[in-house]
Amino acid sequence: MAEKKKATTKKTESKKEDTKKVAPVKQEVKKQAAAPAAKPKAAAASAAAPAKATVGSTTKQGDARIGVFICHCGTNIAGSMDIEAVQAYAKTLPNVAYVDNYKYMCSMPGQSVINKAVKENKLTGVVVAACSPRLHEPTFRTATKESGLNPFRFEMANIREQNSWVHMHDREGSTDKAKDAVRIAVAKAALLQDLFPKSVPVEKAAMVVGAGVAGMQAALDLAAAGIKTYLIESDMSIGGRMSQLDKTFPTLDCSQCILTPKMVDVGRSDKIELMTWSEVHEVEGYIGNFDVTIRKKARGVMTPKEAEAKGIVGGGCNGCGDCEAVCPVVKPNEFEIGMKPRKAIYINHPQVVPLIYTIDFNSCVKCGLCVTACGPEKRAIDLEMKDEFVKVKVGTAILATGYDIFPIEKKEEWGYKRFENVITSLEFERLICASGPTGGHLVRPSDGQTPKRVAFVLCAGSRDNTGTGKPYCSRFCCMYSLKHAHQIIEKIPGCVPYIFYMDIRSFGKMYEEFYYRIQDEGAKFIRGRVANILEDPKTKNLHVMTDDTLLNRPVDMEVDMVVLAAAIQPKEDTNRTRKLFGVSCSMDGWLLEAHPKLNPCGTTTAGVFLAGVCQGPKDIPDTVASAEGAASAASIPIHMGEVELEPYFASCIEEKCAGCGMCVNLCPYSALSLVEKDGRTVMQVTEAKCKGCGTCGGFCPGGAIWMNHFATPQIVAQIDAFLLGGEQ
Repeated sequence: MAEKKKATTKKTESKKEDTKKVAPVKQEVKKQAAAPAAKPKAAAASAAAPAKATVGSTTKQGDARIGVFICHCGTNIAGSMDIEAVQAYAKTLPNVAYVDNYKYMCSMPGQSVINKAVKENKLTGVVVAACSPRLHEPTFRTATKESGLNPFRFEMANIREQNSWVHMHDREGSTDKAKDAVRIAVAKAALLQDLFPKSVPVEKAAMVVGAGVAGMQAALDLAAAGIKTYLIESDMSIGGRMSQLDKTFPTLDCSQCILTPKMVDVGRSDKIELMTWSEVHEVEGYIGNFDVTIRKKARGVMTPKEAEAKGIVGGGCNGCGDCEAVCPVVKPNEFEIGMKPRKAIYINHPQVVPLIYTIDFNSCVKCGLCVTACGPEKRAIDLEMKDEFVKVKVGTAILATGYDIFPIEKKEEWGYKRFENVITSLEFERLICASGPTGGHLVRPSDGQTPKRVAFVLCAGSRDNTGTGKPYCSRFCCMYSLKHAHQIIEKIPGCVPYIFYMDIRSFGKMYEEFYYRIQDEGAKFIRGRVANILEDPKTKNLHVMTDDTLLNRPVDMEVDMVVLAAAIQPKEDTNRTRKLFGVSCSMDGWLLEAHPKLNPCGTTTAGVFLAGVCQGPKDIPDTVASAEGAASAASIPIHMGEVELEPYFASCIEEKCAGCGMCVNLCPYSALSLVEKDGRTVMQVTEAKCKGCGTCGGFCPGGAIWMNHFATPQIVAQIDAFLLGGEQ
């Protein structure tokens, strides 16, 4: 006790100037500390209504009885600090009525300690010093509620992620920092108020953005659960990247054979409203009530449904292809990676869903030949068609925007787009596919000859820290390169595949066995990152240069073709889409989940979920599994009929509000608005939109905004506790 007073006195003396600065602020806060204390209404009150502070009873700081519970977390915390010293210190703090520690506070016995202590000691607040609130705040809040307290009379002190894990070799410093964290948490807990969640109704519909295999699976699962689903796809057809593949590993199933039935199921489902050649234009609202504006791009061709709406009975596109046959404009086919031509009016491939032709208006010369070929019966083509904007209302949304191929030409040392016989793995997929530009015959682009020696360069742009590639592993490149090696051996007798690799990452079910199989079939493996690829100008053969790290010698391998297993990256429009839905992304642009372990399908925006490769590289099984998880999570609020909102929102103290509107312009969630009330202009909060970020409260010049759970008196008390060491 004497040591504590001595240390506190020393800290106070060393910060006299800080004390002088903080004291006036503290006095001013005390004058304004009367929080709005309206009695809570029923929990089901509309969260969209104008809000006053939804708080209940408030405990005066001097009457507070706080319980402090310190977690060992095994040795995660206890191994880096003196738990007994932290406990002894906590007992000396103002308003602390009970202190205990336990090895695992998040366990059932640990929560029982809280329950028992609250009841026996008549505690008014709970502080748990443990891990991050991102991990277990809901757990301890529930324990607080079960003990008879309002669940929002709980505060957490992070002494693991922000302390023991980063100071594991400084036991004394870690212990002192834990004391500070506990003292600050206790200061806030003494001022916490009863808060009451509100409920909002949920629209009985969902949206899926992106119709690759992930988006289709999510939409089908939602439809199977009886939920109306809007499936939005920016391309002319659903199917995504998987529709470009020949076979899938490790079973070597035909990709189209397993994908096409799923595409057909999506197209015929009466619960799925399919919108291809469309994109999300605007998003407003909140979980349960998202108002989404969809831009339907002008495709120049009407569906039978659209034709019927215009009074053309029996009209609309039936996919006959007569229009394509007469079109004079020829362009490279993007679906075939430019290796096959298409017309200005076209479909990607025969299995497209929906089977509706699309006009590329950037290429179309509007000669009218397609209109004539379509005939007066169908009248499907409208060369003057304009973009259309459609508004829909949904309760939840799933983002499944997929991926793009990294522009491997940036790695100039490998000669892509300089040397004809250097191709990407996706180009290889189309060449080896029976429906591809060569009918499944693998030939050299330079001369159309069958290759006898083919090199596969793995990690082409992946695991690259030079600044010209991607630092992450693209995950499935190793496996599809093994598949490609098998296809070469199977289709071209005598052809030898050479695989240049750093590590073979065969991580999935039956993947390692597939790797061994390809070795046994005769594929040659050379461990080393390819440094350079040069071309013989006469033969167009390629020289692949690397250092074999196993044999410790340089390699100069002459081959007929080189296939680059290019890295993948987020789709070009992913950043725009994620901003519309308020979803965060990683430094690499992949969409961020709410928690990588405990909530891998959720996001920081309630009601918005992730599926597939948009959140990071995945193979097909993992993609489908994540889509099913996202669909399950997205269906829960819809089936419940309403969702409960945490009461961490702002509220207006109308007597102080000057109606200046500065907060309205600052709010990043469009949760604030100005209204006329009793002859005055005041701010009101749409609670369901408010995320409790505090931007408005921190800026308001009149102090007219009250932040639930982060009120000014609470924050100043925390600052006092830190700067003044708890001295009043």
